[in-house]
Amino acid sequence: MKTVTVPSIIDPSRSYKYIDNGSPKQGGVKDVYFSPDKKYVVAFFRTPLDYNQKDRIRRIVTLYLDNIKKGNAADYFLQDIYRWPYDAVERDGKTGVIVPIYDSRFFFRKGYGANDNIKGGEKVGKWFTAPSFRNKQYPLFLDSTELGDWLSYFQIAISICRGVKKMHQMGLAHSDLSYNNVLVDPVTRSANIIDLDGLVVPGLFPPEVIGTADFIAPEVLRTKHLKLSDTGRILPNQRTDLHALAVLIYMYLLRRHPLRGGKIWDLDAEKDELMAMGEKALFIEHSSDKTNRVKTDQLRKWDVIWGNPEKIPYTITGPYLSELFRRAFIDGLHNPMLRPIANEWETALIKTVDLIQPCSNPSCEEKWYVFDNTAKPACPFCGTPHKGPLPVADLYYKFKDDLWKPEGHRLMVYHNQHLFKWHVSRKIIRNESLGAEDKKPVGYFAYHQHKWVLVNQSLDGMKDLVTQQEIPRNAMVELTSGSKILLSDKEGGRLLYITITNQ
Repeated sequence: MKTVTVPSIIDPSRSYKYIDNGSPKQGGVKDVYFSPDKKYVVAFFRTPLDYNQKDRIRRIVTLYLDNIKKGNAADYFLQDIYRWPYDAVERDGKTGVIVPIYDSRFFFRKGYGANDNIKGGEKVGKWFTAPSFRNKQYPLFLDSTELGDWLSYFQIAISICRGVKKMHQMGLAHSDLSYNNVLVDPVTRSANIIDLDGLVVPGLFPPEVIGTADFIAPEVLRTKHLKLSDTGRILPNQRTDLHALAVLIYMYLLRRHPLRGGKIWDLDAEKDELMAMGEKALFIEHSSDKTNRVKTDQLRKWDVIWGNPEKIPYTITGPYLSELFRRAFIDGLHNPMLRPIANEWETALIKTVDLIQPCSNPSCEEKWYVFDNTAKPACPFCGTPHKGPLPVADLYYKFKDDLWKPEGHRLMVYHNQHLFKWHVSRKIIRNESLGAEDKKPVGYFAYHQHKWVLVNQSLDGMKDLVTQQEIPRNAMVELTSGSKILLSDKEGGRLLYITITNQ
């Protein structure tokens, strides 16, 4: 074991140390060495890079990194969303990148059930997209303390969307977005996009790979037999990223693949895979074409309820996400221009989080579900009906004078549910740029003395428009069907219209 020092090829005045024990951690194309203080890794490409590949690395650790640093929410992206390489080195003709070490939350604290064989291993996203790893009848199930709840995966998906959105805004494409290149921690509801040294710059740096199986866009597989020089050949780009993003979100929320159904396209396994994921790709939950539906014998093989789209259809994710899944896997599956962009997914996920209700069954593994807009809502996972009256708060905005129009955004009420500034005003958007002050709750809902109430914590101008009573700070207002609560009298301020269901 020895300590090696290597100089930066970006700035020779900088150098980096790593421990060489003769047995580096091996990734797909890189050998990874740890720094003595475990603050960064030095990852060397096993194969020497050509001029273009080196130039790509240089730009990633300088130009594109600087773009993030100078943009909005730089710390958020560089600490919470990416593990972005920040320098490059060279030794014995091989190029290496300096990458911050993964945060401790992205390593398993426990292993499979009683077996600790993955304790300390990386929480690669794949562990959390397969139903078998949470099935206690399966020998390799994950410890329940690592799994989080259903709401965890909405927050994880929001983080991934923001990472993809930022890359695309900079003119970059990931090219290999998959559950292998995302670390997740359901416990803290966080995600980190990794392996960022192969980013695609259209017209400048082509992709090094076509992607990871399950996440490669149909048009890439359909044309992979063509030569790279053929104008009909489609290589990974921002639109193929959007296919991978949709698949990731679907798999995190529903734990199955949207295209792997019961249809066998060819008896040759390799040809069948190419067709099922390529030119013949078909959504397993297509509304009119049932050719690729999951079959009952497959369900017995999977042996978990999550494997059955008939019992847990994609529509349980609510109206906003259901619409985007239809666009991604029906309209846009073979027409890349129709795929939802990352910002649309982020917005839909955030609005869906506002539709989430806690399940009243303490034994429910998922603990949350999306309100289905019925008079008698129930958890789709365990079947437990909602208990007691349920207030629904629809957001309205001022169209002109005293004319209010629905925002198309609804906030479900539950005990200790919070009200935030982005609910109060159209001028405040819930995104990565929000400051700490804007993230503080301004009110909360509570079930108090057999009544539902909204407590005003810090808002000025809140008013009950039915009784024409002001609702000062630290005061509460009862929620009844037909209540109209003005949250702010300033420009952009919204109104809550209350409906009580499940009575």
